[in-house]
Amino acid sequence: MRIYSNRDRPSHLGPYALERLARLDSVEPRSLLLCVDACAAHPDAIGAEIETYAALFRRFLDGAVAPRSPAVPDDPVRRAENLKASAYFLDAALAGTCVVAEADRLDLGSDAAGDPDHTHALVFAVPFGRVPAADEPGGTWIRGTNVARTDMRATEIAVILAGYLRWMGFPARGHVAGDTLVDLSRLAIRAGIARAEGGRLVAPFLSRGFRIGVVTTGFVVALDRPLVPDGDLGEHAPEVYVGIDGTRPGWADAEEEQRPLHMGRYPMETIRRVDEPTTLVIRQEIGRVPKRGDFFKRAEAGDLGDKPRLEKKRFPMKHPLALGMQPLIQAMVPLQGDREKQQPTGRGGDLSDPERNAAAIKALGYYLGADFVGICRAEPWMYYATDDTDGRPIAAYHDYAVVMLIDQGYETMEGASGDDWISASQSMRAYLRGAEIAGVMAAHCRKMGFSARSHSNAHSEVIHNPAILMAGLGEVSRIGDTLLNPFIGPRSKSVVLTTDLPMTVDKPIDFGLQDFCDRCRKCARECPCNAITFGPKVMFNGYEIWKADVEKCTKYRVTQMKGSACGRCMKMCPWNRDDTVAARELAALSIRHPEARPAIIAMDDVLQNGKRNLIKRWWFDLEVVDGVAGAPVAGTNERDLSPGRDDKLTAMQRLAMFPPKLQPAPGTTLAEVVPVDRVAGMDEYRRAETPDAARRRLRGSAS
Repeated sequence: MRIYSNRDRPSHLGPYALERLARLDSVEPRSLLLCVDACAAHPDAIGAEIETYAALFRRFLDGAVAPRSPAVPDDPVRRAENLKASAYFLDAALAGTCVVAEADRLDLGSDAAGDPDHTHALVFAVPFGRVPAADEPGGTWIRGTNVARTDMRATEIAVILAGYLRWMGFPARGHVAGDTLVDLSRLAIRAGIARAEGGRLVAPFLSRGFRIGVVTTGFVVALDRPLVPDGDLGEHAPEVYVGIDGTRPGWADAEEEQRPLHMGRYPMETIRRVDEPTTLVIRQEIGRVPKRGDFFKRAEAGDLGDKPRLEKKRFPMKHPLALGMQPLIQAMVPLQGDREKQQPTGRGGDLSDPERNAAAIKALGYYLGADFVGICRAEPWMYYATDDTDGRPIAAYHDYAVVMLIDQGYETMEGASGDDWISASQSMRAYLRGAEIAGVMAAHCRKMGFSARSHSNAHSEVIHNPAILMAGLGEVSRIGDTLLNPFIGPRSKSVVLTTDLPMTVDKPIDFGLQDFCDRCRKCARECPCNAITFGPKVMFNGYEIWKADVEKCTKYRVTQMKGSACGRCMKMCPWNRDDTVAARELAALSIRHPEARPAIIAMDDVLQNGKRNLIKRWWFDLEVVDGVAGAPVAGTNERDLSPGRDDKLTAMQRLAMFPPKLQPAPGTTLAEVVPVDRVAGMDEYRRAETPDAARRRLRGSAS
């Protein structure tokens, strides 16, 4: 959490005040050892599971180069800023650029010589994660694995950025410890993100430790200068320490250390817990639905028509940055896990206490990079009924669900319209990270002898929203099929890990969102396809919900041609806030004082929240068509706020809903086309039961 906003800070400068540090025009770099773990790992730690994923990622450090397009800017400064901003978007802590000198190439023999066309490099540092004390929950699993964890994350970033460059038509290769053709430490010194101190490689600001990743390329970029080799860098100057530029303050690490790792960085313990969600859930009336009924699956099968069918596989991967993520997302699916019961192996320590198990699992999730972790029962109605590929039934096979949210990133969303060319990359980054985290955690559970499976965007056998709700990570919102978290609003993607590891579960939360969303209609007003209701909640398949028109929403997200996908509702929500002291206080005010909510809602427009902040617009507008990244064929969505449209859109709004009886029957596969019956869906919406009527009916049946 910061005191000062970073709204005026360009994204390529990153989260730390690197630009304020003392530098020279040139320094002779040295080959130095990278940071190591402070202690040895326990035999039951997660190092081997992490290495499985890191090894998978390393397979994609290099690859084929797409044809080059003249749409990619030639300006070396813009190129450098774009690459550094891309690294920060992927959660690198420090990033810099440099040339690759012959002395920086490792002598590995002629067969492994680095490509001489790789003249420049992007160099980035990934910080070590915070580890628990040896006697804290998760300590045995986590301690001694920071090198493995951080190298895995560095490999992920290197793969994505190298793939991004290759999709733009430039040769590029990622380099990380254990698979590099260049000297990582020498390039870190050249790029000005680290220096030699006492025979060690030291990076400013990263006192816990760090690891280095490099992307070498023929993409010519402007160069950064190296840090002064000795003396004061300026990282402890008062203005840097307090984060006057909107940078991470100097006390942030120390403040985090005061909280047990399993509690996470956000104070979810301050949010009121309730026995049942704030919206009605009639479990006995929830019909389990086939995966084939998901509207993205319906688009893929052709239920929504030819254009959505043709665009379905392309729409999230139209931008070269998203395409850089695609190989990793797909490659992780076979590692997701099992469904069959296992027997405890005796590994992982004493697992007899469900409360400590829950705390340890949460600590592991936060250590690996989740922003929120909650636990609930994996109730049968949370599982899909049948698979979409072969139509086989899906049993409710695990007892518990570990639910994690990955923040899509306020800073990039601040610069976007919500439905422009960066939108899908925001989603894919969060989906990829979630799959990586949950995959490692599931593998660790299996090593301990507990069946476990991760459920990602690429392949899931559970419906995420009810799990998010019951695990206490969000409330139902007006957006409909998106739940809101009290600290980051709707700005997240989820991943679920189901397992038989015994754990205590969390309760749902109540932060006043039902009243807030009842008063606020900003997401509905700003929806490009008028799919979010201006009206009240209804009952849908056993749930009380503001039901969005998923056919309209899916068609727009899949087929819109001035961007890649859409997250405009998330962008526009008043709960989509920066992580500053002022933003936290505003959230607390809304929670504690319901009478303040109308003013908070009104001021959101007055303050122009939701308008694009062009200082944060760091990406290139590119569209990949027939394998070439060119200028977008239809242009770019450049929307800002649209006040005053409420009455007009309300009058025009005709919504449909599609309960189980209007979805493809269980067992239907993607090979079969089941056209959407919109007329019947609109009739269902008109006749939908109100939540009050449902409550009266339940009271009547109970008497």
